[in-house]
Amino acid sequence: MKTSTKAWIGLMALAALSPLGILLPARFKAGAAWGEWGGEEIQKLVGYIPHGLDRLSRMWSAPLPDYAVKGWEEKGLKHLSLAYILSALIGIALVAGAALLIGKMLTKKSER
Repeated sequence: MKTSTKAWIGLMALAALSPLGILLPARFKAGAAWGEWGGEEIQKLVGYIPHGLDRLSRMWSAPLPDYAVKGWEEKGLKHLSLAYILSALIGIALVAGAALLIGKMLTKKSER
């Protein structure tokens, strides 16, 4: 089996496992997944919102906030799990597309 095929299989397996990020914290009543805190959660944890985070959070709005499709937020873990997988697949496609595009641009420059 080619290395690239193994890599794609690994990426798809990781995408399928991505709902663990919401299932495990929900199962253990741990709140948000580690490192995925918003400004409000950070304020609860440390007592303040860092200036840079506060400034940047007003500038950027995620395409799929909280990894959820609009209107699915209250539909339960099945829908949220599907939204997590969808977010993972979109992220994989964007990164792979950018890597391929950059690779093509670099190989064209080296061929000149």
